[in-house]
Amino acid sequence: MSKVVEVSPTTRHEGHSKLVLKVNDDGIIERGDWLSITPVRGIEKLAIGKTMEQVPKIASRVCGICPIAHTLAATEAMEASIGCEIPEDAFLLRLMLQCANRLHSHALHNILTLPDMYIPGTDTKINPFTPEEPVRSVAKRIQTLRMVGQTIGEIVGGEAVHPSNPRVGGMYKNITPRARAKVIDLAKMALPLAREQMEFMIAVLRNYQKRDWAEVGGKEIPIPKDLGYHNQGYMAADPVYGSSSLDETPGWFPERWTEVRPWDWYMGEEEITLEDPSYPVGGTTKAGTKAWPQMEACTGVPLYDGQPVEVGPRARLVQFKNYDEKGAIGLQIARQMEYMDSVYKIIEAADALDCSASVLADVIPQGDGSVGWAANEAPRGCDVHLAKVRNGKVEYFSMLVPTTWNFPTCSRALTGAPWQLAEVVMRAYDPCVSCATHMIVVDEDRRLVAEKLLE
Repeated sequence: MSKVVEVSPTTRHEGHSKLVLKVNDDGIIERGDWLSITPVRGIEKLAIGKTMEQVPKIASRVCGICPIAHTLAATEAMEASIGCEIPEDAFLLRLMLQCANRLHSHALHNILTLPDMYIPGTDTKINPFTPEEPVRSVAKRIQTLRMVGQTIGEIVGGEAVHPSNPRVGGMYKNITPRARAKVIDLAKMALPLAREQMEFMIAVLRNYQKRDWAEVGGKEIPIPKDLGYHNQGYMAADPVYGSSSLDETPGWFPERWTEVRPWDWYMGEEEITLEDPSYPVGGTTKAGTKAWPQMEACTGVPLYDGQPVEVGPRARLVQFKNYDEKGAIGLQIARQMEYMDSVYKIIEAADALDCSASVLADVIPQGDGSVGWAANEAPRGCDVHLAKVRNGKVEYFSMLVPTTWNFPTCSRALTGAPWQLAEVVMRAYDPCVSCATHMIVVDEDRRLVAEKLLE
């Protein structure tokens, strides 16, 4: 007979989420639901009636880790709606900004995932904050890579967190030759560090793949060889940057996207029947507690071609580079493989940049209410924004962010794993949960779903 265990909240990622897991007598997950319990963000409602210049700034505030991706996706959705093509040098600046964000974000995720891993050849878990070698040098390298990404983001974007330089029609200003030289110097400094970090992380992840067990809460939990496998599809709009409805050959197709309600996807009301006080941190939810994923989830469930899809590093490599490694560790390894491309693309874009060129379109239309979309390949995956702009004002705005796409896919990938390793699978997707919980879902009668979340 199945038992139900709940891990709430999950840890070592951005935002708040929970895992509701039906397990068999051996503790193996028969069905897993991963859902957001972060309060609703309401960004799409805030956007209505605002100017097309304001909305990208609002959208970037949904999160402090990937605001660059949201700024670019929202800006380009506005440009797609009004039919505005930007200058080539404005695109080069955006490309540098994009890759700097990816460098910073992937390095940050290494810090979050390393405590699940082991120093190769030992049974010692990795503490990324230890003062001892060899881990101390790794932590310093991670922080240096993050510094490079953030500094380039500040030079090109105006600010490292919420970039102020991108605007509808291009960029507010080009960078100076001196700033361009600084970007190139920083990127070249990061090249050997990025390679070292990629090789270190892949070695650590391969070591985890070879292990028979992992310690969780003082217990040895078997690691299945198919940990985190799923049979869902993949979605990526571009190997590096993204696509929009202005492209001659777009990389994303809105007609292939549908969305279902949480209660059509998640489990109904369940009683927790299994608890484990030894599980970190603080134990699992106590037995006898009620869980109701259908009503607790505060995101819709987006589907592509009628099924959940994985987005992110592996999706990009599967779609454009014939990558075929499955499972949670396969996803993690794909993320490390993006380190070098991120740095090389920064150098290539900076080399091609003309610092004296205009970075703002000559004409910026005000829009006739046409739908435009942009799919930005954010660090965590395809970040799709859709907009309608009329006379400079936003009439419609929607954000389909990476973790929104990955919630249902990861939920399916939990099946077959020991429940104690569910967070290892979940963390492989590098979730950014706050980004995913900005929508208010209503049914056919316009009744609010999960209204208690707003009380």
